[in-house]
Amino acid sequence: MSFSVKVEPSGHTFPLEENESILDAALRHGLALPYGCRNGACGSCMGKVVEGKIAYSDDELPPALTKDQTAAGMALFCQAVARSNLVIETREVAEGQDIPIKKLPSRIAEMTRLNHDVMLLKLKLPSTERLQFLAGQYVDFILKDGRRRSFSLANAPHDDDYLVLHIRHVEGGSFTGEVFDKMKVKDILRIEGPFGGFYLREESDRPIIFMAGGTGFAPIKGMIEHAFASGIERPMHLYWGARAKRDLYLPELPEQWAEEHTNFSYTPVLSEPMVEDHWQGRTGYVHDTVIVDHPQLAGYDIYASGPPPMVYAGQDAFPGHGLDLEHYYSDAFEYNRD
Repeated sequence: MSFSVKVEPSGHTFPLEENESILDAALRHGLALPYGCRNGACGSCMGKVVEGKIAYSDDELPPALTKDQTAAGMALFCQAVARSNLVIETREVAEGQDIPIKKLPSRIAEMTRLNHDVMLLKLKLPSTERLQFLAGQYVDFILKDGRRRSFSLANAPHDDDYLVLHIRHVEGGSFTGEVFDKMKVKDILRIEGPFGGFYLREESDRPIIFMAGGTGFAPIKGMIEHAFASGIERPMHLYWGARAKRDLYLPELPEQWAEEHTNFSYTPVLSEPMVEDHWQGRTGYVHDTVIVDHPQLAGYDIYASGPPPMVYAGQDAFPGHGLDLEHYYSDAFEYNRD
């Protein structure tokens, strides 16, 4: 049996399955309710049940909820399951400043080479902790000597069992060198986050152009997967620029999105395809390809992520084709070299 939940004051609604927590269902449908540990110990997800009935496993109250709070209608949505249709009252996380920044230890759970110079890193947090974030934000690794290295999160907020990163090996970079040559599964790393104003503006009704360069695909991947989970129906077009075919390290994923979602399109662009690529697709600079396809950009939101020259080229060129830079959201990957 499934039930529906209405969130006040936003008016958002979502269904949830039998014995699925209210928070899990909300995140699965792209609604960012506040949370912290997701195990009932911190109280960050507390809100009010205005109408309907809820229950907890084993009929025991979670550690962070008192009997007096329960009597006043309060509940911990990370643990509460519905026993009827519900109306709940809670805030929704809309901007980065709404989320607390945490310093946490993390354990490497998986390392997978995605191509010749990109490593997928999955980090597992302690069982008592979760890191809430907006799709597109990043975390810092805090190194032993106090230095920091920033990397964007590649997963969507509803899929937060792990923190997923796409790390490109940077020539001369000691940290990325360690990732590729020394780090191993079960190593412990210290992180802080989430940070950044590069996240999806869900209140907009404008069609979206995503422009990624290299591992700039990582935060955009999280945004697109969040948009699908949220039921966003605006047209979305991803342009992914790389030097050669081998640099498009997950090309089958956006191709799959394009097959499964009628509002999504994908165009890969290579600037220097190799002979062995036998490339029949688009070539040149990715921002030029965007302009060829969309000579009038006045009605669009554009999200650009990747090497600074690409991000700044779009920033310089797109206003000449009608784009108001108020609708140009960017994340330029400045690499730290040692």
